[in-house]
Amino acid sequence: MELQDYWGILRKRWLSIAVFAVLGTALAVALSLMTKPLYEATTQLYVSVKAGESSSDLLQGSNFTRQQVSSYTQLVTSPLVLQPVIEDLALAPRTEALASRVSASSPLNTSLINVTVTDENPAMAAATADAIARQFKDVIAELETPSDGGASAVKISVVRDAVSPEAPSSPNLKLNVALGLLVGLALGVGVAVLRSVLDTRVRSDADVARITDTSVIGTIPDDEDAALQPLIVQSSPHSQRSEAFRRLRTNLQFLDIADRPQSIVVTSSLPGEGKSTTSINVAISLADAGTRVALVDADLRRPSVAKYMGLEGSVGLTTVLIGRASVEDVIQPWGNGYLHVLPAGQVPPNPSELLGSMAMARLLEKLTGMYDVVIVDTAPLLPVTDAAILSRLTGGALLVVGADKLHRNQLAESVGALETVGARILGIVVNRQKRKQSDQYAYYDYSPTPATSADASRGGRKRRRAAPRTPKSLEGTQAGPTTALWPGASLSETQLREFQQQQPRV
Repeated sequence: MELQDYWGILRKRWLSIAVFAVLGTALAVALSLMTKPLYEATTQLYVSVKAGESSSDLLQGSNFTRQQVSSYTQLVTSPLVLQPVIEDLALAPRTEALASRVSASSPLNTSLINVTVTDENPAMAAATADAIARQFKDVIAELETPSDGGASAVKISVVRDAVSPEAPSSPNLKLNVALGLLVGLALGVGVAVLRSVLDTRVRSDADVARITDTSVIGTIPDDEDAALQPLIVQSSPHSQRSEAFRRLRTNLQFLDIADRPQSIVVTSSLPGEGKSTTSINVAISLADAGTRVALVDADLRRPSVAKYMGLEGSVGLTTVLIGRASVEDVIQPWGNGYLHVLPAGQVPPNPSELLGSMAMARLLEKLTGMYDVVIVDTAPLLPVTDAAILSRLTGGALLVVGADKLHRNQLAESVGALETVGARILGIVVNRQKRKQSDQYAYYDYSPTPATSADASRGGRKRRRAAPRTPKSLEGTQAGPTTALWPGASLSETQLREFQQQQPRV
């Protein structure tokens, strides 16, 4: 993973990271409030040696003191020092318990000893520290007394008495909050990175590029009302999804211009990825552009085209394949007359055999001769083999990938299934891709703005705009049905039709 990948994870998972940070901080505050406050009192001792008057005696005494200080710090917590303190102050804990609350240290290259006592009572902490200092002086004097009974050469002096602390030494609320925040942030970032690494769902065209070299020729944005408006190109022609389907139509029209496919299988890896709605909306978009389109519902497992488009679906493809009707009798016109729909008909017991039969091959050959393009909606690739069979009989397959629904290994398996049978993969369509707010600039609303009553009243006083003139070379012609818009229609007719449709009405 590169640095930009980590930055993308932080931007995507910032909310969960913030939750972990808040939880870590709250936990640190809760633990701090639940912990009993402890107070520390410190007394300081100075160790010196009685030395001679010469400089060498002074040097030897100084070196001896520094060497002995390290040993003296270990004696502070010994029973020899603490047991008399317990008896003197009538303390309840045993020597080991008191030793756990006493610490002794010596600053580097000094003859000083700092004795620190921790207690829940600040006054008791100071009293215990002073008592330990007094007892320590007596113990050292006894230990350093010469065998001949002379005076000890080591002298222990108290240079700073313990003072009762006013504020507890622990818990340190500020430090604990800072540590809790850092731990929470680290845990949140770690969980976010782990989720990203373990997340194998296909969410964008970048995830598709990691699996296959097949081009993404369309990206359909997500819409909360997509399930309620399956025919979005018809019901909401100026929406973001409608514009996305028109871009997909344009990309399909420019696919391999020299060898443009006349029949296309639209499939997906799993059910529910939006292959049927994609087939329908692409067919409507092509028909709106003047292309003669035949939409065939070849999903003989769970047909849905007739239901979405409000057509009679009891007779259709299966009726034609078993020879009980001709395609001219069961195919149904829809919309502006450029689109004809062949429903699935009755669900047969042997869908794969019917779709792979010679009757299906002859039907596709007939339809490609009658229409500019034939779009075949078929079953998903992974559950059944219908799509793989039909992809061999058509000009190519269009693979629909449902964002946040399909896993990468499933996409790789679907692409492999098509490649195994030698199918031509025209491209991949990423459906219902969630877009961030920063990406919405690509789909800003450019729909016609209805004129208000005030604008209409002002417009009534203005001089009407003249109607656009028709070029002399096209005068007397009408924008009738095209003859071969896919792939060889007259470009001037197409331009004229789109030109007349886009002109404002006066």
